[in-house]
Amino acid sequence: QVQLVESGGGLVQPGGSLRLSCAASGSISSIYSMGWYRQAPGKQRELVAGISSGGNTNYADGVKGRFTISRDNADNTMYLQMNNLKPADTAVYYCNAFSLTPRMNYWGQGTQVTVSS
Repeated sequence: QVQLVESGGGLVQPGGSLRLSCAASGSISSIYSMGWYRQAPGKQRELVAGISSGGNTNYADGVKGRFTISRDNADNTMYLQMNNLKPADTAVYYCNAFSLTPRMNYWGQGTQVTVSS
């Protein structure tokens, strides 16, 4: 089992920045990849950014150049640095971890990000 706890959400003005954190505990060695997803009201959950155990990253088109995902393996923590935030970025952001053995997806409880003036 893997437990994920997000923090760092909040209210920010357009153009502002936030950094989300996801602390992982439990069967850390089973984690193959991690990522951030978001879900806005009335919309499906979507991938924002992902990072593999080897450090390879991928981003949704709408956040490229503004968001940066990183992972501190020594601290078992994943981060999402979000710059130049837009109202369209408003959503609940979820931390995700995927393990190969067993093959499972784990989710955090979510943290609200609101971008508004």
